[in-house]
Amino acid sequence: MDQSKEKFAQLQELIESHKNMKGALMPILQGAQGIFGCVSEDVQKFIAEGLGVPLSEVYGVATFYAQFSLHPKGEYLINVCLGTACYVKGSQTILDKLSEVLEIPVGGTTPDGKFTLEATRCLGACGLAPVMMINGEVYGRLTPDAIPAIIEKYRAKD
Repeated sequence: MDQSKEKFAQLQELIESHKNMKGALMPILQGAQGIFGCVSEDVQKFIAEGLGVPLSEVYGVATFYAQFSLHPKGEYLINVCLGTACYVKGSQTILDKLSEVLEIPVGGTTPDGKFTLEATRCLGACGLAPVMMINGEVYGRLTPDAIPAIIEKYRAKD
């Protein structure tokens, strides 16, 4: 059985175990996100059919909550803070440099699936502004010149 079929089989089991429960959609979407890494259109359709609800209901919940992603995320999730303290100290130039180095727009994922670049609000490290996080590791007092070396560190991990 190929990996995709195995994943849809897992999702089917999850749907069956929650099908008759009130509020089943949230735990099913959370489980689907864990199984697939996102809740793509195919996954949403499968859930809608399995629960007997309109696709629009599944899509509405999946797009309302920030915890759900409609597209696969990269192995390394880069969050650049655009909160007030970081923005004033130049986080937009950090974000621009990352976009340039990675050759992807904000919200994009590199073709190799290694990096996803996102802008976010306050990361709670205002004293280190401007700040970014890569898979939870905080990088503070950043300058655009520091970005290529940081990215290279992650590229070299393979």
